[in-house]
Amino acid sequence: MASPTLRIIGFIIGIFLITLAISMVIPMLTLLIFERAAELNTFLWSSLITFVAGLILVLPGKPEHVQLRPRDMYMLTVSSWVAVCIFAALPFLLTQRISYTDSFFESMSGITATGATVLSGLDSMSPGILIWRSLLHWLGGIGFIGMAVAILPLLRIGGMRLFQTESSDRSEKVMPRSHMVAKFIVLTYVGITLFGTLAFWLAGMGPFDAINHAMSAISTGGFSTSDQSLAKWSQPAVHWVAVVVMILGSLPFALYVATLRGNRWTLFKDEQVRGFLGLLLVTWLVMGAWYWLTTDLHWLDALRHVAVNVTSVMTTTGFALGDYSLWGDFSLMIFFYLGFIGGCSGSTAGGIKIFRFQVAYILLRANLHQLIHPRAVIKQKYNGHRLDEDVVRSILTFSFFFTITICVIALGLSLLGLDWMTALTGAASSVAGVGPGLGEVIGPSGNFAGLPDAAKWLLALGMLLGRLEILTVLVLCVPAFWRH
Repeated sequence: MASPTLRIIGFIIGIFLITLAISMVIPMLTLLIFERAAELNTFLWSSLITFVAGLILVLPGKPEHVQLRPRDMYMLTVSSWVAVCIFAALPFLLTQRISYTDSFFESMSGITATGATVLSGLDSMSPGILIWRSLLHWLGGIGFIGMAVAILPLLRIGGMRLFQTESSDRSEKVMPRSHMVAKFIVLTYVGITLFGTLAFWLAGMGPFDAINHAMSAISTGGFSTSDQSLAKWSQPAVHWVAVVVMILGSLPFALYVATLRGNRWTLFKDEQVRGFLGLLLVTWLVMGAWYWLTTDLHWLDALRHVAVNVTSVMTTTGFALGDYSLWGDFSLMIFFYLGFIGGCSGSTAGGIKIFRFQVAYILLRANLHQLIHPRAVIKQKYNGHRLDEDVVRSILTFSFFFTITICVIALGLSLLGLDWMTALTGAASSVAGVGPGLGEVIGPSGNFAGLPDAAKWLLALGMLLGRLEILTVLVLCVPAFWRH
């Protein structure tokens, strides 16, 4: 007989699986619209298997008077993401006739909004599979926002409490119930998705491509409906819409809620948002000027190419406008660095997150001042909040293990026979959630299909670790976690 805690975790995972099964109706409807009814069976079977699995977990019922402790939330988070990826792989397995390793890799990449892919021939691929890939991005993106707001603060690694202004602190007392905040976040997420769809359509995409790219852009995922990614569309408006939606997906959704509730300038007063947008703009200008001077492009076209690719890498989306790995060694190094930065905490973007770099700068400045004035009492504040010792410790711990995780996965990939650039950039892009790596094999013009199966499983683990911010998974490896 399972314990009440395991029963309630199973019950919640069962609800997730039933939701996943119901969401498979969307690719089914897509296939009917495109008159591809012959391909319905694969999604029907996938949905049925997923629904039955969810039903088995839900049928025992939810135990009464059982509260999940913080440690239980970590187990629920990791197990639910893995379970969803296992069953989300079924349509790829049954439709594309690829191995389960490739299917799981694609579903993990989709749910974690990484954007690495093993599939090619996207331009002629089943519309059901294309919409399913984008839908996984979309579901994973909103799932991560919910986790960042509700669960990561328990581990003190999400940093969300650093981004509540004094006004929003007071407003939280007016709306204390978390389900109300969640409702506003979902409405914002859906609203931006609809805005992106309409904007892509008006910019020149067809309705189907517009829906797919809007879901990919808001989730900062990067799956496209073409092997050429955004390069398939020559209209500059399409590229600038992608830039705007990627940026919107990389800003803290909790601050969108505060803005919707009347605190109009909350988003723009936030230090993290200003730092993120400032760094993005400076990188655009520097890289744009360099690219303009080293090519024959008009300066507006050079800026557009740079804006799309820089924003895509820094927000960890993974869209590409041409093969930026051919731009030269200087640009390669810039793109490699940008992939680590990521977007804002509480957004759909991956990476280390911009606020950790800002806090690190504050600590460096304070330590330098302390060396000059040893007896001085230096107050360290960020976003109007004092930097507690536990916040600083958690940031340092996360940053250290983020780097160590990339190093270990890269070492494992090199042991499997991958060259150093593929191993290093593959590990970095999977943990940071960027998607494409660098080089001929997994660069913007390649994919991950040719890698050994063991490498794909290792990279899938990297995607999970990176998306759940490392410590959420590592805490399960501590023996004390399993002692009652």
